[in-house]
Amino acid sequence: MKVLVLILLHLLQLCVGKSAFTEKIHGMGNVDPVLQYVANNSLREHPVLTKLRLRTLEDQWSTMMVASDQAQLMANLIRLINATKAIEIGMYTGYNALNMALAMPESGRVIACEIESTYIDIAKPFFKEAGVENKIDVRHQIAMKTLDELIAAGEAGTFDFVFIDADKFNYDRYYEKSLELIRKGGIIAIDNVLWNGKVVNPAPSDLTSQGLDALNKKLHKDQRIELSMLTVGDGLTIAIKR
Repeated sequence: MKVLVLILLHLLQLCVGKSAFTEKIHGMGNVDPVLQYVANNSLREHPVLTKLRLRTLEDQWSTMMVASDQAQLMANLIRLINATKAIEIGMYTGYNALNMALAMPESGRVIACEIESTYIDIAKPFFKEAGVENKIDVRHQIAMKTLDELIAAGEAGTFDFVFIDADKFNYDRYYEKSLELIRKGGIIAIDNVLWNGKVVNPAPSDLTSQGLDALNKKLHKDQRIELSMLTVGDGLTIAIKR
């Protein structure tokens, strides 16, 4: 199974371009027709996901939503490794948490970390409508507290998948906690690792880009994981625990 995951990731690393669907839903100029073709002929969006995406676009911070094609890729990775336990660090309105829950069996469990009650209130009705509210455990508190609580509860090494998409300042800390919580062969997915290209020679005053660049370089040398950095969305790193 691990070999299959690695083959898939290396093929994606060679073939995946900037997310056409991200550009389409956020109105980011003209979309390359080839990338639009890929989006039109590969995206399979559950009806409730479509409704949640459209509701999220009404929010002033809708650019924080994970790209639909990226979420679908992660859902397929969850299916590939038969994941039943996942953590999302930074739920926002719940699009990706819902996508992960839909990809899991009835016994699946998603721990969704979110500090903004407004976004939790948006997400929960859609979880219920999709019939997966029993699979998603929303933790309304600082994510680091939730991760520490899971470790203290003896759940280290038991999770199959973690998605990191919260405040960039704590990305390194989230990664280390996730590595502790994930099982061998489990996947940690990290969003926004390209940060609109600003990680390339980041400006001295741009602390966010500097931090992401430092994490990218750290992961490249980290022998605890297998690694692929993909250009899907705003950059998605896939780390598989050795």
